[in-house]
Amino acid sequence: MQSGMIGKIDKAHRYAQERDRFEIQELSVRVHGDNGDHVVTYAAGHWQCECDFFRSNDACAHTMALELVTQGMARPAVAA
Repeated sequence: MQSGMIGKIDKAHRYAQERDRFEIQELSVRVHGDNGDHVVTYAAGHWQCECDFFRSNDACAHTMALELVTQGMARPAVAA
């Protein structure tokens, strides 16, 4: 392995530990839920899920789980 690559791998591990380096701007994830798969998206500071519960409540287990997974990396929209 190239010595330059070893340095990049070390840097990647350091970056991965420093979550504040990351800001998710757009994301699309398929969540394998108990009752089927659901696609959750994040864009412009807002979460969206295709499940029925989200349509009625603007939140669901799928979006809440992803908020926990991406904590600090996906920032909510700021009201103007």
